[in-house]
Amino acid sequence: MKYNRTYNFSAGPATMPEEVLEEIRDEMMNYRGSGMCVMEMSHRSKVYQQIIDEAEQDLRDLMGIPDNYKVLFLQGGATLQFSMIPMNLMKNGKAVYIETGAWSKKAIAEAKKVGEVIVAASSKDKNYTYIPDCSDLDIPEDTDYVYICENETIHGVTWNKLPNTKGHVLVSDQSSMFLSKPCNVSDYGVIYGGVQKNIGPAGLAIVIIREDLIRDDLTDLPVYLQYKIHADNGSMYNTPNCWAIYVCGKVFKYLKKIGGLEAMERINIEKAKVFYDFLDQSKLFKGTVVPEDRSLMNIPFVTGDPDLDAEVIAYTKKAGFENLKGHKSVGGLRASVYNAMPIDGVIALVDCLKKFEAEH
Repeated sequence: MKYNRTYNFSAGPATMPEEVLEEIRDEMMNYRGSGMCVMEMSHRSKVYQQIIDEAEQDLRDLMGIPDNYKVLFLQGGATLQFSMIPMNLMKNGKAVYIETGAWSKKAIAEAKKVGEVIVAASSKDKNYTYIPDCSDLDIPEDTDYVYICENETIHGVTWNKLPNTKGHVLVSDQSSMFLSKPCNVSDYGVIYGGVQKNIGPAGLAIVIIREDLIRDDLTDLPVYLQYKIHADNGSMYNTPNCWAIYVCGKVFKYLKKIGGLEAMERINIEKAKVFYDFLDQSKLFKGTVVPEDRSLMNIPFVTGDPDLDAEVIAYTKKAGFENLKGHKSVGGLRASVYNAMPIDGVIALVDCLKKFEAEH
């Protein structure tokens, strides 16, 4: 059955692989002979335990997650992690943050409620259009961790080279680039992300944390905010977001089937190239990020005239392209081309923008 689906360039919740949606549809009323939808079943049942176990194992396979890292499926999205990370990791009460956009800025604000935050580098001076040089940061010896947002959804910048943390733990918010390319997990102490951009439905964050960072001395911290509680209970201390975990598990299997993260990266590079090649030759549109730090996932671009930008948004919407309005802090337009956006969608959008340009 063919559905009349739009090309959805939303920054999240975002487009999902159609193959995955069709499989979910087919299992909706009766999951594998259980007589129930996954939404209805107990998280304590054997059938659900198999779903979450398989999801974790498939994620471990995809990312090559070492055995000394725990995988946690948590509620509260990435925003709760802005608080949980300093609450759990600030032993000395001090952390270094790199400010590269709206989401690292929000994380800094939350961490300041917990301890001392040193902003060792920032690209605020040019409205977060580049990644600052972090090869020789001033990091105090008693720093608990160094924090980055590895792909800034709003400003469309990405880290192509990780900062030199000088032996300190690296924490990375990968929300809008999760599973878009291979990742050497052992370079990090903690990787986390909300899943609603690149993996599944909203309401779930995945946290990958090295075991030696999970503390057992935080007994005064509210129980849900302790990583140890979730690690010890296999993400089942309370009822988890069962549905989102189930859907993410489907996406993990889909990614394995198409060739893993190496294959996904090739596809993403090809898609982004189509769009950036257009922007680089366009006389009307221009990208807002320096070429060397451009995201493969989120592409902000402008005409330079807010009224014309609004006209473009209306024009593309009429042509069947959704959610292209840029964030208010950047203006203009933004195309989020996550894993599940087909290259046909990117080519069609570029053709539409070329047509607009020719008419103006």
